Amino acid sequence: MIMNKAQELLRQAEKTLGVPAREAEVHALHNALSGAVLADILPHWNDCRRAHLSTRRVCYFSMEFLVGRAVYNNLCCLGLLEDMNQAFAEEGVSPAVFEEIEDAALGNGGLGRLAACFLDSAAALSLPVDGYGIRYRYGLFRQDFQDGRQTESPDDWTAFGDPWSIRCDADAVTVNFRGQSVKAVPYDMPVIGCAADGKQPHIGTLRLWQAEPVQTFDFDRFNAQDYLGAAAEGISAEDISRCLYPNDDTRAGKALRLKQQYFFCAASLADCLKKHRKVFGTLDTLAEHLAVQLNDTHPVISIPELIRLLTGEGYSFADALRTAKQVFSYTNHTIMQEALEKWDCDLIEELLPEIYAIILKISEQFLEELYAKGHPDAAIRAMRIVKDGQVHMANLAMYAGRYVNGVAVIHTELLKSTVLKEWYALAPEKFQNKTNGITQRRWLALCNPELTALFRDLAGTDAFLSDLTALSPLARFADDSAVMERFRAVKRQKKQQLADFVLRHDGIRIDPDTCFDIQIKRLHEYKRQLLNAFSILWIRFGIKDGSISGFAPTTFLFGAKSAPGYRRAKAIIKYISEIAKLIAEDPDVRDLIKVVFVKNYNVSYAEKLVAACDISEQISTAGTEASGTGNMKMMLNGAVTLGTMDGANIEIVNAAGRENNYIFGATVEEIAAMKDSYSARAAMSADPRIARVVKTLIDGTVSDGGTGEFRELYFALMDGASWHQPDHYYLLHDLPDYAETKLRALTEYGSDPAGFAAKQWRNACAAGPFSSDRTIRQYAEECWHIAEIPQV
Repeated sequence: MIMNKAQELLRQAEKTLGVPAREAEVHALHNALSGAVLADILPHWNDCRRAHLSTRRVCYFSMEFLVGRAVYNNLCCLGLLEDMNQAFAEEGVSPAVFEEIEDAALGNGGLGRLAACFLDSAAALSLPVDGYGIRYRYGLFRQDFQDGRQTESPDDWTAFGDPWSIRCDADAVTVNFRGQSVKAVPYDMPVIGCAADGKQPHIGTLRLWQAEPVQTFDFDRFNAQDYLGAAAEGISAEDISRCLYPNDDTRAGKALRLKQQYFFCAASLADCLKKHRKVFGTLDTLAEHLAVQLNDTHPVISIPELIRLLTGEGYSFADALRTAKQVFSYTNHTIMQEALEKWDCDLIEELLPEIYAIILKISEQFLEELYAKGHPDAAIRAMRIVKDGQVHMANLAMYAGRYVNGVAVIHTELLKSTVLKEWYALAPEKFQNKTNGITQRRWLALCNPELTALFRDLAGTDAFLSDLTALSPLARFADDSAVMERFRAVKRQKKQQLADFVLRHDGIRIDPDTCFDIQIKRLHEYKRQLLNAFSILWIRFGIKDGSISGFAPTTFLFGAKSAPGYRRAKAIIKYISEIAKLIAEDPDVRDLIKVVFVKNYNVSYAEKLVAACDISEQISTAGTEASGTGNMKMMLNGAVTLGTMDGANIEIVNAAGRENNYIFGATVEEIAAMKDSYSARAAMSADPRIARVVKTLIDGTVSDGGTGEFRELYFALMDGASWHQPDHYYLLHDLPDYAETKLRALTEYGSDPAGFAAKQWRNACAAGPFSSDRTIRQYAEECWHIAEIPQV
């Protein structure tokens, strides 16, 4: 019998296991099969790595790479997933056997997921792009709920091994802090492109650094019975890569975060320089062959570090700075000042005295240039790298970087007109826009094979997996009733699959015949999960008093994690949980409304949620969400957007048509116009419907158990909190329009299912511009100036 590649790999895995696949423990089977695939692709992967190093390449530096579960995605990209599922079936193994394998949760949200999509697209386009980050021992955290409150526990994603990584001890680097040296050990993960036309997919590399002690164990201290002291160096070193985003509300927490950033940047740059010198024999040509993209401000410490390394090699400060200005570019992800990192000068000097001295030299050089050109004092102060006892990392990136880009058209324009306006006046040629994107391999082919098959059948090709704009001609089928019936059947199937998973994972029953209204994203006040919660209560009150009738039964699904120390965000989770309980116990509405907050939302859960979504909630205050990518994922899988004119929502509406989506709320311009006059108390006083909903935070409708959490949310809206103005994100202003727009969407879903499905279909077919392939092509051509690698 002639076996196909999938069968061969499964047989190899069984040889490793010593038992048939159907008898193997799931983690052992995962490790054996993953190991077989990795061994099979290793020669080609090594060829691709050598090709990257022989040309101009990009190193993408990011604190987060939210890669998710690798096994299914890698099989999909290799073109082996369907054959492997068949091989499993022949052996009596469920295709879903690896559902319990942990995600590599090395990110918190859009930042890390974007980085993972970008590496996927670069590999799919055969571009020389490699990622560098941190191999966190515990990733973010595992989320659970106790009495409706978020609890956190370690996410031990490597407990059963990490078969998709290769440890590379030969490339280990020593990273030095004042009073401490740490060993950075790299682990390499393959990033597999898209198999097409019988060709091997290009394979990129994600190199993640693990912190280890230089001296693992002090035997003399142990012998002296100082048992904790004997292991102290190991604990201190390993803390650096122990978990993502440790709480930093103390100096110790801030120091650990700064150590994390410098650790991976120093190790990555040392690796880049070592590889460059090995191939080209000199560092003189570094800027010709290397571009480094800084994903947000976290890796900006790389700039003084590169200057330190080059001056240590004998280059002058001026030459080193000139090289840095050619090598680095910076992606900005926010216009919020509080999210633009600033490090206390004394902390940097304490941990990294050489780096601090270089930062001061850079700062002085910049000030000399500004004063020599006669720039106004106010503009100079806004752009200063060091001021008020802090180092402003965005300003450092702006001065010593080649380009800066925003991640959606509106975001880039806001950078030019607000937080970076002085920089735009100084150097407009540095500014670019690169609207974010998503990879259609994971977010269509993998998570929704049923819709993929329908697209393939209608198009007669699967070219859309490498060129998503190929879906555009299929929009004409929105008027074909037979095709729309097939599409609705696919959507119903995905909703049933999600319902089955929610029951297994969360123990909650949801009805796949209801409308699935979904909001999935990091929990933050500006993302306005609280506004969504208010709208659900608005609908509940309306049904009970008779002002709302004919309501289409709806399941409102939330998925989000709050930062462990973010009190108000965690209070919002509790509030939503209490609303879910209130509705479940109310006979007037429980057959019409269901509220579910899924636990431990991650990439693998997202794959199921986006495919089942009917209405995509993208409701951030206009001007606050840089771009968003969840909106694109749900759009591609056939959901309408219920959202504000914020981030990439604007471009989605332009692509798919405002008539096919549901837009509400104040625009950026309207918010700017009312900023000084807006009063949350006046808004609540003027509309009893708003008051009825908002006062549930304090009137006993729902209970926080006496903790005062809900009262804190209420007074944050009414009177402000910390640096926030009252109702800082304009929830009360947008609530009536939002609730009415949501009701319009739900009414149309229930009264005209065919028409609603046509809107969903048009959105999916208009998703072409939102492929990360398009974004990466733009980076390659306009920012990095790199070329596709010929077939390796």
